[in-house]
Amino acid sequence: ANDYHKTVKEDGHYYHKKVILPNLLPLLSLTPDSSVLDIGCGQGILERAIPQACDYLGIDLSSSLLKIAKKLSCVHKHQFLLHDLTLPLKKELGRQFSHAIAILSLQNMQNPELAIANTASLLKDGAKFFLVLNHPCFRIPRVSSWGYDESKKLIFRRLDRYLSPLKVPIVAHPSKSDSATTVSFHFPLAYWAQSLFKHNFVINNIQEWTSPKISAGKRAKAENFSRKEFPLFLLIACTKLT
Repeated sequence: ANDYHKTVKEDGHYYHKKVILPNLLPLLSLTPDSSVLDIGCGQGILERAIPQACDYLGIDLSSSLLKIAKKLSCVHKHQFLLHDLTLPLKKELGRQFSHAIAILSLQNMQNPELAIANTASLLKDGAKFFLVLNHPCFRIPRVSSWGYDESKKLIFRRLDRYLSPLKVPIVAHPSKSDSATTVSFHFPLAYWAQSLFKHNFVINNIQEWTSPKISAGKRAKAENFSRKEFPLFLLIACTKLT
């Protein structure tokens, strides 16, 4: 948790600050009457970015990250709960919310459909659910990569597999011999759509967000072009039906 916090910092890593939050927050349309469920809240990046007047509950299964989130929070009524959302719900979750948000957290669950099912039960009818994922079509850990076509002077995206679900161990800091290893899970796009539909959600918006980074050097033109063509993140926004 400490390594993760050092990397992500209080206001998020580069992509939180430059891509995810600037694109996501306007879509939420939060008001003082809104109630927010933050799925896999980590050290509370979203909690510190939303209006303080909103009701808020952050859920995570890391007690150490929740400890950091509570320490950094300055809003007394905002709450945090230690819980694995793929397991049966705790009695503390006996209320319903107007918004649920999962920022890069569902992809760290072996069976995220269970979390989607539990989220449905925690949302009011007509409530909004926002999922942010590493793009499942182009950004699959270890089995997608960049390549360069010398004849066309183009950088392309290579995919070695896509449809099959995949469990991928990820070393947080490969240069360190004692670096912690986390696990990420890949599912094809249809998995997410079908899981949401199964649990009474209707998708009303999909956005694909690219990296704003700009390269310099010999292949800068090709790198900048490909970065704009192959999105880094996928947003799925949906509504819980009555």
